[in-house]
Amino acid sequence: MSGDLEIRPARPEDLPEIERIQAASPEAAAWKPVGYLDYDCRIAWAGGLVVGFVVLRRVGEEETEILNLAIDPARRRRGVATALLGKVLKGLHGTVFLEVRASNHAARALYRKLGFRESAIRRMYYNDPSEDGIVMRWQSC
Repeated sequence: MSGDLEIRPARPEDLPEIERIQAASPEAAAWKPVGYLDYDCRIAWAGGLVVGFVVLRRVGEEETEILNLAIDPARRRRGVATALLGKVLKGLHGTVFLEVRASNHAARALYRKLGFRESAIRRMYYNDPSEDGIVMRWQSC
């Protein structure tokens, strides 16, 4: 699946699909997608459809935070997230941080595979349900 992906910046016309994917992904942050265009929002595009997205925020000259990542449930476990994040990380220098629910073992495994390391726990960081957040960190070479 990842071989036919195009990774590109999100456009306003992508927002309905981003919203659909986010709504189908309860583990993802639930923010208003229109706000993602204020950040570096990239989409994975395949077969004429948005199949995933990632939102990044630059917080310093060499520090970036991943605010949200979601893949269409019908496209999961096919390399979309790996390809999307892999491409994004190749273009970044410095440190990248993210938080992930402690129970989201699949996401934590993906991030570890891409070189992220768990660096802290934010107790009761998430709501609905209340849960710890695991802070993960990636460092460019």
